[in-house]
Amino acid sequence: MGKWVVTSAWPYVNAVPHLGNLIGSVLSSDVFVRYLRLKGEDTVLVSGSDEHGTPIEVAAIQQGISPKELTDKNHVFISNLFKEWGITYDNYTRTHNPTHIQFTQEFYMKVYENGYIFTEVVELPYCPHCDRFLPDRFVEGICPHCGAEGARGDQCDKCTQLLEPTKLINPYCVTCKNPPKIRKSKHWYLDFPKFEKDLEEFIENNPVIPDNARNWCLSLLRTEGLKPRAITRDLKWGIPSPLPGSEGKSIYVWFEAVLGYISATKQWAEEIAKKPDKFEDYWFDSNTKTVFFIGKDNIPFHLLIFPALIMANGSGYVLPYNVSSTEFLMFEEDKFSKSRGVGIWIDEAIKLLPPDYWRYYLLAIRPETKDTSFKWMAFESKVNVDLNDVLGNFIHRTLSFISQNFDGIVPERKDLAKEDEELIKTIRETPKRAGETLERFTYKEALGEVMDLARKGNSYLSVKEPWHRIKENKDAAGTTLNLAIQVVRSLAILLSPFIPFTSKKIWELLQLDGDVEESRWEEASDIAIPAGHKISKPEPLFQKIDSEELKTRLEKLKAS
Repeated sequence: MGKWVVTSAWPYVNAVPHLGNLIGSVLSSDVFVRYLRLKGEDTVLVSGSDEHGTPIEVAAIQQGISPKELTDKNHVFISNLFKEWGITYDNYTRTHNPTHIQFTQEFYMKVYENGYIFTEVVELPYCPHCDRFLPDRFVEGICPHCGAEGARGDQCDKCTQLLEPTKLINPYCVTCKNPPKIRKSKHWYLDFPKFEKDLEEFIENNPVIPDNARNWCLSLLRTEGLKPRAITRDLKWGIPSPLPGSEGKSIYVWFEAVLGYISATKQWAEEIAKKPDKFEDYWFDSNTKTVFFIGKDNIPFHLLIFPALIMANGSGYVLPYNVSSTEFLMFEEDKFSKSRGVGIWIDEAIKLLPPDYWRYYLLAIRPETKDTSFKWMAFESKVNVDLNDVLGNFIHRTLSFISQNFDGIVPERKDLAKEDEELIKTIRETPKRAGETLERFTYKEALGEVMDLARKGNSYLSVKEPWHRIKENKDAAGTTLNLAIQVVRSLAILLSPFIPFTSKKIWELLQLDGDVEESRWEEASDIAIPAGHKISKPEPLFQKIDSEELKTRLEKLKAS
């Protein structure tokens, strides 16, 4: 049995996530951990609300409330939304909690004692009008690398380059829009260049890391190299720096949020599992595999900064097994934008349709190798064709025919023809193929393998035509339905990581014992439903949608 810590990037809690945020990390982590649980692996899924940093302060200022008021409200709202989407976190916590604060402060004191932190007086943008230094997202301007407007002081969204606020062209304060002055401030820096060689070896020797993440980081290391980066900020809202002489400073949000994966596991072990030793059992065991699901803009923080911090701390925390990064999800070829009304936010989506409709489509178009766009017509097609006509139709036809012609009792399986043997072979082989693709983190391919089983089930029924065969050979028709319902059971298990609500409904219609989530992945290969088993009265699993109608309803939601 393997041991896994699975995580998703901590979403800033200044606003509700949109569909792109969901597929980039949250949904991807849930699919993988559901698969691992079906495999019987020892696993924990953690993440939480990123409450600190300039995005929170900026949003709080705009709303006229304190950062704490903003994060208290939004954390609860977003946590509940994730539950509605079926996300199965073992611990969805928040960065402003005592465990994380204490862990972060102790972690950096160890790094300091190891000699990897130094101080430097630097020039930073300062806004006289707002009477504050302008770190990170408090200042915007033109990116010096790609020329994009609206680049932030910490990173450019367009080219994903890490930035320094003083390097921006034509900078301005995001609060008052005035150009800043330059003032001096003392800060504490982590000596990243000392870890370049170790990081390059770590990335080169890890065969699991996806090519987009590997190539990006190796290119940066070999062409530009790493530079020392300030781990403190002139901010009141955040984790107070424990470093000697740094009173009044906070730890830079990115240098404490990535530590949240470790502290969230610690909090889970102590407060939820009530097994404190499980924390060390996960994070200090070289056999543990840690997987981080992120969007591509977070690659440098998870594949360079986080491993470097672990190396600098020197306590023996395991390095990442994989940083599974996706490209960006666009919306009808445009960038998601709340202010311009472009895109769908996760609270809006589940007011329009059940979560499994969205989960299926987002996973079917997951931007694994290139930017992908949500398109209404493609969404309509995927739901109406894949879910309704292929999956839903096959299951409903199978269960309805058994209900109507065999009194809801699974008939016996007798003499097998060539088509029957081929279907059994497909049932036997599909879990292995789909599992292998999931373990390569290629979800689209894995979902395709599972849906191919449903398509073959449909084709099998069309070839065998039990509705005609039953008139002349009820035993042959019974064999067909016996095998068809084995496919339905297999689909219930294999679909559980992707569309869990539907999977549970299928399991209930089959009247099988226990919960489908208590099954094992390999059990989907079994021909396990016996003759004589009683099923429930069938119900349709899906309904066809009309994209134009949905767009109209979405516009009304946004307007309200």
